[in-house]
Amino acid sequence: MFNSLTHPASPATRTCNHRHRWPLNRWFRRLSYLLLASITAISISLGSVSPAQAWSWRNILRGGVQVMQGIQLTSMSDSQEMEIGADINQNLMKTEFSRFNNNQVQGYVNAVGQRLVPHNNRPGLTYIFQVVDSDEINAFATMGGYVYVTKGLLALADNEAELAGVIGHEIGHIEGKHLLQQIRSTSIQRGVLTAAGLDRSTIAQLGVELALRRPHSRQDEHDADQRGLRIMGSANYGQIAMATFMQKLANMGGSSPAFLSTHPSSSSRVVDIERSIDPNRRYGDGLDANAYRQQTLAVR
Repeated sequence: MFNSLTHPASPATRTCNHRHRWPLNRWFRRLSYLLLASITAISISLGSVSPAQAWSWRNILRGGVQVMQGIQLTSMSDSQEMEIGADINQNLMKTEFSRFNNNQVQGYVNAVGQRLVPHNNRPGLTYIFQVVDSDEINAFATMGGYVYVTKGLLALADNEAELAGVIGHEIGHIEGKHLLQQIRSTSIQRGVLTAAGLDRSTIAQLGVELALRRPHSRQDEHDADQRGLRIMGSANYGQIAMATFMQKLANMGGSSPAFLSTHPSSSSRVVDIERSIDPNRRYGDGLDANAYRQQTLAVR
């Protein structure tokens, strides 16, 4: 444009200039993209650009260098969480646990879990419930809808409603994104969280470590209790069963089960659950001990 205005040329010359101008323009455009990307990345690292502004810059680049290459823990989608949950599950089943080889028991526990699923506040997740071949009394959840219950815990429960209370509690952890919050706090403490977020494999590795070896905070446990109580009550299970099972664990004293190593318990939690029970949902389905025993004979 500048050349054509200051130096009028013959048609042949203008054609030649037109032929060579566009590659040069593309080169400058790409250079501009690189400069904008670099400025954005530096600004993010210095904390001068908010996440929303960073996304705005990326939109401006329109196909240039992609600045945000990691997964943002504060804005992870359900599909991303389910993918990472699948990675964690694969790792756990390879290195830590084996699936209990009884289709009847697996199907029964899954049926109880799926009855609870419609009553939780994260409908975008696909929940998967698995029985782990271990005599330890334990249950835990990871991310993206993965819930684990040991056959030892199944044997300890007296009825289906107690099992529903345990599973509801674990769904409560997923609903509240408690493990995701732990991963974020731990990655900040360890200095591995960057402006670009974390890569999927790092999140999965931290997820395995925290799910197995780091207890939830008392606040998270209380929150999961309340969420689980609401979920099981909405599914018409007798809410009293959550209190009776928690009291059973607390009474074990010196022989405290593995469940309590990742789920700190106290008499105050039992009291809080009792206080939170809806009088209209105190009793309901799942309190038949004989029916439960018939469904779980394989773990006894």
